[in-house]
Amino acid sequence: AYGGGGRGMRIVRELSQVPSSFDSCQREALTAFGRDEVFLEEFWENTKHLEVQIIADGQGNVVHLYERDCTVQHRHQKVIELAPARNIHPQLRERLLDCAVTLAMNCNYKGAGTVEFLVRGDLDSTDADFVFMEVNPRVQVEHTVTEEATGIDIVQTQLLIAGGRSLEDLGLTQDSIHLRQHSLQARITMMPGKGEILDLYEEPAGDGVRCDTAGWYTNFKPNQMYDPLV
Repeated sequence: AYGGGGRGMRIVRELSQVPSSFDSCQREALTAFGRDEVFLEEFWENTKHLEVQIIADGQGNVVHLYERDCTVQHRHQKVIELAPARNIHPQLRERLLDCAVTLAMNCNYKGAGTVEFLVRGDLDSTDADFVFMEVNPRVQVEHTVTEEATGIDIVQTQLLIAGGRSLEDLGLTQDSIHLRQHSLQARITMMPGKGEILDLYEEPAGDGVRCDTAGWYTNFKPNQMYDPLV
């Protein structure tokens, strides 16, 4: 309950597996996060992981910057993110965006945040089901694809709001926010068992290429306390 990054998650397919899985999750959570509270929820197979980027000023104003598709993952860690989601039906998109904005308005949210959903069914269907997963009340790593898709600097906007500016002051109304292009983020991950030293690291460059790294370089040894993602 107090973790993150996909830690402490277990799929239980038989009732007999509940005690051992529950205990295992508690031990992992306590070790990683210092808290061992866990919870149960329904497991959906073959889903899409979609999330909506929101920005709110704490004065009753909330806007969305559309959605991201974060379905491609490794060990519950997002590896490929797309903004916006491909082939999503306009009505499904509207339902997701409306839920995210309504949630933020009802809790008087302030700042940048991400409202995450699981979608079951085809994205191009109006009948696809979805469930709310969580709100990440911060700027996430994958915010960059939304910045590129919309042209809005999310980090700068959050700082200005923290300094007392409203969305109106910043000229950010929902009607003024548009998708200008598609954007894709690919994270580099050091796979388990492939060695601890980064033998060669070269950042890509060129038109339309953006690099956001944590200072990796050739012969760098990642800290084992963190996930092996760039």
